[in-house]
Amino acid sequence: MKKVFIAAFLLAGFLYQGAQAQVKVNLNVNIGSQPSWGPTGYDHAEFYYLPDQDCYYDVNGQQFVYFDNGRWAYGRALPPRYGQVDLYRSYKVVVNEPKPYLHADVYRKKYARYKGHPQRQQLIRDSKEEKYFAAKDHPRHAEWEKKHGHDDHGHDDHGRH
Repeated sequence: MKKVFIAAFLLAGFLYQGAQAQVKVNLNVNIGSQPSWGPTGYDHAEFYYLPDQDCYYDVNGQQFVYFDNGRWAYGRALPPRYGQVDLYRSYKVVVNEPKPYLHADVYRKKYARYKGHPQRQQLIRDSKEEKYFAAKDHPRHAEWEKKHGHDDHGHDDHGRH
C-alpha cells in the first residue's frame, strides 16, 4: 500500500511538472512586435495605455486606438489634435487584455497620477538585453537578425520569411 501511495505521489508530481513545462512553452512572446519606445520588462504586450493622451497603442496591430466623435477609432498615427507626442518620454502602461479601451474609465482612474508627469521608463530602444534586439527598430536589430540566421531582407538561411 505504501508503494502504491508513493508511486501515485511521484506520478502526480511528474504530471504537474509536465503541465508547468507546457505552460512555459506556450507563452506568447511578442518582443519583436513591440515598438522601440515601449517599456522593457515585458515579453508580451497587447496594448499600451498612454495616460497623457488618454489613448491606447495596439502592439500587434501597430496602431493607435483613440476616442473620436463618440467612438473608438484606429489609426497608424494620432490625429493632429493630440499635438506633438514624444512617445519616448510619455509614460506607458502595459495592458494585456483584449480591447482595454472598452473599460477606459478604469484605466483613466487607475493611472491618473501619471498624467502630466513624464516618468522615466527604460525603453526597448535603450536596452542592452539581447532579447530586445528582436524589436525591428532597435538600434542593434541587424545584429540580432544576423545572429539568428536572417539576411538583410528578413529571410532566414533557407530563403523563408
